[in-house]
Amino acid sequence: MKVLVVDDELDVIDLFRQKFRREIKNQDYDFTFAHSASEALGYLASGAHESTLVLSDINMPGMSGLQLLEKIKATYDQDLKVMMISAYGDQENINTAKTLGAYDFLTKPVDFIQLKEKLKKIA
Repeated sequence: MKVLVVDDELDVIDLFRQKFRREIKNQDYDFTFAHSASEALGYLASGAHESTLVLSDINMPGMSGLQLLEKIKATYDQDLKVMMISAYGDQENINTAKTLGAYDFLTKPVDFIQLKEKLKKIA
């Protein structure tokens, strides 16, 4: 499964590589990282990575993850799933994400066991 992770925090790359070490080695998952919503849109537009899932933070400088979600749903194949992650798991963010077409919503700190279970259902 090809996953585009969008988060402005630079330590996310190391965290995902550590938590998914075995799955990456077994080529179960292919992670690509973008540090902003606009970088993610550029990456998707380039066609360089036919992602199955976009895993995006909500709170980022510039364009938010919710704005990114809205653009992805308006532009790309509806089969491209978008899962939102936020430190703010309030009902308003969850409802907005679902209304805009989010596949799922996780709160930070990410429970990687839960995330792996959710990814297995998509794969």
